[in-house]
Amino acid sequence: MRRNKNTSLDTTVTNFILLGLSHPPNLRTLLFLVFFIIYILTQLGNLLILLTVWADPKLHARPMYILLGVLSFLDMWLSSVIVPRIILSFTPASKSISFGGCVAQLYFFHFLGSTQCFLYTLMAYDRYLAICQPLRYPLLMNGRLCTILVSGAWVAGSIHGSIQATLTFRLPYCGPNQVDYFFCDIPAVLRLTCADTTVNELVTFVDIGVVAASCFILILLSYANIVHAILKIRTADGRRRAFSTCGSHLTVVTVYYVPCIFIYLRPGSKSPLDGAVAVFYTVVTPLLNPLIYTLRNQEVKSALKRIAAGRGTVNENK
Repeated sequence: MRRNKNTSLDTTVTNFILLGLSHPPNLRTLLFLVFFIIYILTQLGNLLILLTVWADPKLHARPMYILLGVLSFLDMWLSSVIVPRIILSFTPASKSISFGGCVAQLYFFHFLGSTQCFLYTLMAYDRYLAICQPLRYPLLMNGRLCTILVSGAWVAGSIHGSIQATLTFRLPYCGPNQVDYFFCDIPAVLRLTCADTTVNELVTFVDIGVVAASCFILILLSYANIVHAILKIRTADGRRRAFSTCGSHLTVVTVYYVPCIFIYLRPGSKSPLDGAVAVFYTVVTPLLNPLIYTLRNQEVKSALKRIAAGRGTVNENK
């Protein structure tokens, strides 16, 4: 059991101070520019994927690319929840965030993050059906079912975010209000409460652990079957194309799950690496996703070329 030392204080916290990332003062301008550029590139890259899937008839009719479009949409919002606050921390602007703002940031971060977790599982299931049951794929994964599954992922993510935000902010905050982190997240905020956090830490560990572990196990099972099916393909070109299709998703899943496990499945940890790891999956991963899917996916690259060629033709005819 752990209790904050400032239990004798009777003041109620109405705002928090986000201390941000530790950095040498002389690097403030450089870091501001780096995170600003990352944010802009993240938004543009994911917007490009989203528009490409929407504009190309060959893509938006296929569940695989519908899921990819939803992932890009989530990445844009997840980045917007976190990165602007980091950018502000490198300016003279106030680092204060209202109590309600902190609640909203924690809720949306866990809502969007858990929805991504469910979405990665759906993407693995989609690849499993496409490769292991190609003849039944149009029946088992059609546009209507894909929409229902994506809607279910959004609802489940919203419930998960609500549980985490409610449990975190039902506790009294009556002491220091400086969050030693760059955004309002569960471990950093719980250190400031003036009440026992044992139940919260246990529920957070179990809740996030169950969600992450169940999704990860389902993904592993899907890809175990996929690898088994790919190895049965007789031609080397066929195996290469199948592995290439799945390689993008496996790369994204790896860079998403490993940091999350490091942060949330070590109760009570105060490792100095937590901030750096959190920057990776909150800032860098949303930037990498469009790069991974465009550079490794031939169909997306072909769609981009078709769209560019179509616009070029239109401009020539004007």
